[in-house]
Amino acid sequence: MVQPPPLTTPLLDESSRRMYSVPQERTSQATIHIVDDDDAVRDSLSLLLSTDGFRVEKHESANHLLASVEPGDTGCVVTDARMPEMTGIELLEAMKARRLTLPVVVITAYADVSLAVQAMKQGAFDFLEKPFDNEALIACVRLALAYEREEQFRAAETQTIEARLQTLTARESEVLERLLHGMPNKVIGRELGISVRTVEVHRANVMLKMNAGSLSELVRMSLAAEQARGKS
Repeated sequence: MVQPPPLTTPLLDESSRRMYSVPQERTSQATIHIVDDDDAVRDSLSLLLSTDGFRVEKHESANHLLASVEPGDTGCVVTDARMPEMTGIELLEAMKARRLTLPVVVITAYADVSLAVQAMKQGAFDFLEKPFDNEALIACVRLALAYEREEQFRAAETQTIEARLQTLTARESEVLERLLHGMPNKVIGRELGISVRTVEVHRANVMLKMNAGSLSELVRMSLAAEQARGKS
């Protein structure tokens, strides 16, 4: 049996690894998709990860993976960079086009900096060069799953914020827009042709509907929604 490869330094630094670290029991039930055209490598990586408690699915090609996953699926992908038909980089592009958000760890036997940069630009979570240590790959998979959970939480939070924004009246939205530009109540009232007292009432309604405890929290919510719109 081919043993998975002892690691060169991955692109995530140690502080990032600590940031995304999670207990083993929280990641062990996720599905890890292994994509490699080499049967021995697939079997070896599958044994390594399944022995550590992960649910594993093996794919002999990128096309096989694409036929097996759908938007909204959870887990992560561990793929070889250089494969016939479709490379790991092309897989990243195809996943992005299909809105598949599984984090991807790219593995290659070639010390190719430009390939690493290309993979990260296409959205790879991390990039490992062979030979790599077994524990390093396991740690990388855990981090990818933790990152995915964080992204899911952010997406759910953004949906909640958008739903709250939809409850604002047209006038409340106008007041919110000007608050976000740092305008004081007096200036907002002058721009909108309403009294300062009316601005205060609309502002209070905005804070209540958005469930914001402070102006800084309101700004954070609005920025999160704006950034999410920019990604879509």
